[in-house]
Amino acid sequence: MSTCIIIEDQPPAQRILQKYIRDFGQIELLATFSDALSALEFLKQDAVDVIFLDIHLPKISGIEFLKILPTTPKIILTTAFADYALQGYELDVSDYLLKPFSFERFVKAVSKVLYQGEAELHPQSTSINATQSTPSNNILFVKTGKEYQKIDTTTIQFIKSNGDYTQIFTTTGKYLVSQPLKYWIDKLPTAIFCQIHKSYLINVPHIIKVVGNQVYISDQLLPIGRTYKETFVNDYLEGKE
Repeated sequence: MSTCIIIEDQPPAQRILQKYIRDFGQIELLATFSDALSALEFLKQDAVDVIFLDIHLPKISGIEFLKILPTTPKIILTTAFADYALQGYELDVSDYLLKPFSFERFVKAVSKVLYQGEAELHPQSTSINATQSTPSNNILFVKTGKEYQKIDTTTIQFIKSNGDYTQIFTTTGKYLVSQPLKYWIDKLPTAIFCQIHKSYLINVPHIIKVVGNQVYISDQLLPIGRTYKETFVNDYLEGKE
């Protein structure tokens, strides 16, 4: 069974994570820490598979803790501030839980980590498909017509469904590719990409503002579907420390 620790200075948040871990039942909690330095001492002696890491911590922040870790387990960030999502993504975290998060969102994040672990043990063929990642986690090559176009995923603003095709809107241009929206929902990190409508997947750090049932990204006004609004608001907008 995979193992984990919690680094979180707020007792209510500690209790929620502890309950979710017990209820999930597929990962063992070894210890809970209120500051990162205490966790660092523990990790000198004991290895773990997953760390649930708050960003705002006493002594040193979660981000600084990540930078000084000698070896990095799978990291799931837990915080109230979506502004840190892109920075966490650049540090190669596995997922990003915005407080308050649901048990379903927790299960999705942990399952993603466990699945990635299995993929490392059973790697698939490395032949180029229509779209695949390069060794850099931020880079994709997408096939547009007869060409493969390099895209930095941090520049993706949103992806729009167009039947069996999708349009990828980036800060530098847009691309029509032959994958459905579900392909991108499964492929891109849920730390920063969120489905807000049956036809739209957005990159949360590119949001300018949210008004009613609409999201402003660059000069585009995108609808928030009723089915997706609660998850979008709870997991990406209304976190509280």
